[in-house]
Amino acid sequence: MSSGFFDRLAARLDKVDPGSLQAQLLRLARERGFLETIFQSIQEGVLVIDNDGKLLYANRAAEQFIGFEFARVRGRSVERYLRDLDWNRLLGVEDEPGTARLLTHELEITYPEHRFLAVYAVPLPVQEETGKSVLIIFRDVTRDRLQEIDALDGERLNAVRLLAAGVAHEIGNPLNALNIHLQLLAREVAALPEASRAGLTDLVEVARTEVGRLDNIIAQFLRALRPSKPQFELASPDEALQETLRLMKADIENRRIAVSIECPDAVPRVFIDPQQIKQVFFNLIKNALEAMPDGGALKIAFGVGDVFLTIAFQDTGHGIPASDMGRIFEPYHTTKSKGTGLGLMIVQRIVQEHGGQIEVSSKPRAGTCFRVLLPLADRRIRMLQSPVKRESQ
Repeated sequence: MSSGFFDRLAARLDKVDPGSLQAQLLRLARERGFLETIFQSIQEGVLVIDNDGKLLYANRAAEQFIGFEFARVRGRSVERYLRDLDWNRLLGVEDEPGTARLLTHELEITYPEHRFLAVYAVPLPVQEETGKSVLIIFRDVTRDRLQEIDALDGERLNAVRLLAAGVAHEIGNPLNALNIHLQLLAREVAALPEASRAGLTDLVEVARTEVGRLDNIIAQFLRALRPSKPQFELASPDEALQETLRLMKADIENRRIAVSIECPDAVPRVFIDPQQIKQVFFNLIKNALEAMPDGGALKIAFGVGDVFLTIAFQDTGHGIPASDMGRIFEPYHTTKSKGTGLGLMIVQRIVQEHGGQIEVSSKPRAGTCFRVLLPLADRRIRMLQSPVKRESQ
């Protein structure tokens, strides 16, 4: 309803009969209730603040986005709830008389939920009761931003794959040449007198073995990076873990690491690709060992829930700084002088392709815990007890 109607009604208030006045007031109440219903139903958050940043109005969506109750915060400053906004610029949205502007901003908040909000601010006409005020509208763009992040991660992963394939190809060619020449050298050595070829034969075999090992490492590296689909089978992850620990036994003993395993009586079998899961375990254990250069303890614990089988890797290393936590799964991000920054990226990709999740928690100088969550083959449904009905008195 326009302000002109209110002005005309106020000017003629003493001349309006009680019945007409009551009808007009009922009309105003109905229209106000209708507008309030609309504001409370829309998904965008709506705030109105005065020139001092004090809250005049908030709808239900704004309460959910920002995490407060309008009834408790009304008349108080809301700056502490939205610290990242430029309040001086926001409250000066109409610096020049007669000139109105629209301010837009994107805001990331972590409480009560992690969200990305698009913020729009426009000045409202000066009211006699409230003076100058600003309308702020919030729109949740979290899904859009997460899709952009996923797309960016996909582009980075593709770039890594292309680079890795190129590097592997360039390394593979000279390795093949070395292998061929070593075979030729072995034939030449075999033609020598027995007294002359004894030591040379061993040297050639060692060289051929090491070339074969390098070729196998490159093949495994490419298999880990290529988007090949997992070959699922119903298997036990604890068996894959035991095989991985046997493979890494020498490195664990050399670094003076005490490994303990907490395992329930029967670890359920889940649908996994055993070779890829071994790659996950290998990378996580290798990271834990490198985080404890002076020795320490690695605790591996299995846990069974209603939906997931959890395998936790808890070390006593130096931990991950808080500033690095958001980047540990990015390609090429590493704090190691000789690291490639690809290990955790590969771990995350494999776990996600298994329909699982990976979680990490860390405390500087106290250690890090990686938790791998794999979906159970038979997910249990927890039944909730119905509330007990009270007998009527």
